[in-house]
Amino acid sequence: MHATWYLWPMQSAQNNRKILGILGGGQLGRMLIQEAISYDQDIYVLDPDSNAPCASLATRFVQGSFKDFDSVVEFGRLVDVLTIEIEQVNIEALELLEKEGKQVYPQSSVIKLIQDKGAQKQFYFDHHIPTSRFKLIDGKQDLSQLDATWFPCFVKSRKDGYDGKGVQYIASSSELERGFDVASIVEPAVEIALEFSIIAASNGDEVKCYPLVDMEFDPQLNLVDILSAPSQLAQPIQKEALLIAEKIVKLLGIRGLLAIEFFLTRDGQILVNEMAPRTHNSGHHTIEGNITSQFEQHLRAVLGWPLGDTSTLKPAVMVNLIGEKGFEGPVLLDGLSDVLSIPGVFVHMYGKKTTKPGRKMGHVTILADNYEEAHKNAHIVKEKLRVISGYGK
Repeated sequence: MHATWYLWPMQSAQNNRKILGILGGGQLGRMLIQEAISYDQDIYVLDPDSNAPCASLATRFVQGSFKDFDSVVEFGRLVDVLTIEIEQVNIEALELLEKEGKQVYPQSSVIKLIQDKGAQKQFYFDHHIPTSRFKLIDGKQDLSQLDATWFPCFVKSRKDGYDGKGVQYIASSSELERGFDVASIVEPAVEIALEFSIIAASNGDEVKCYPLVDMEFDPQLNLVDILSAPSQLAQPIQKEALLIAEKIVKLLGIRGLLAIEFFLTRDGQILVNEMAPRTHNSGHHTIEGNITSQFEQHLRAVLGWPLGDTSTLKPAVMVNLIGEKGFEGPVLLDGLSDVLSIPGVFVHMYGKKTTKPGRKMGHVTILADNYEEAHKNAHIVKEKLRVISGYGK
């Protein structure tokens, strides 16, 4: 398979700078490029979609699959440093590029571990990192062997799941058909008081963590609905979680960003749920809410620059903009004037050409002098601002 090459705009890379390549051209890559522009940093992007959000912003955009061995190798040989904005990339290609001396951050070994939710869980268990009970199975045929203590449970496909895809809730042994016909992981449902996240960064010499953020999820879409920063959790809980995050970063030896999602159970336990070796939805508020955004921090980490200050500037709430039910087609943003009249509102659209129900189309960050005001304005934004289309269904 051979990639198709585009130059947007027609320009050559600066000879005195490292060229950074990104596997994946979605919104995370787009926001990374927006930060890179401030540094005149050349960015090449590989993505199969010619209309990907990164396509018009990259120094060079290559249309090709980041899952295809030959496309990734060919692309990787053009850049000095290679990074990702999505985990589902070709690991064998990254391993070859590393053997050839290419700088790949995060390293292929880290991405390979995180691609497999079962391997992730085993990593936590092996290193005494608190996580929920789990069982690895070959497919839904093995669910019948579980006793009553496993129900209700969540079944997750070990690979290729993200943003709520590849996850199934099974309430009882009468619903086993809802499992997957692939290698999966089973976790008993945990009584959760709160979900929170930490984003950590390492440039190989130092580790810095962002303050914790609290998350509320949409139960249907399994996506973050409202994110609150900084966390309102008690300081001893925050301190314990930060120590766990730093331990994981050091064990992995990762260079780049690592987002770690946690559960706080109703009986006060901290459990690691999952992690992602990249910029993350739970860090979008940092663009306006922190001294250094997660996207600038990722640049600093993978290019070997000093890490930036992660301190909070103001209380922030982030809400995702999701395609409205009943609309599919070219994007229309309804209610924009209403929300722009609110102080401290920052709208970020992801450059996606079409909307559909449940699709992540952008986000809004709301800053205020206090937590309560930020939340009040966030709920106004959620009520007023909608991603629709001229073509209702």
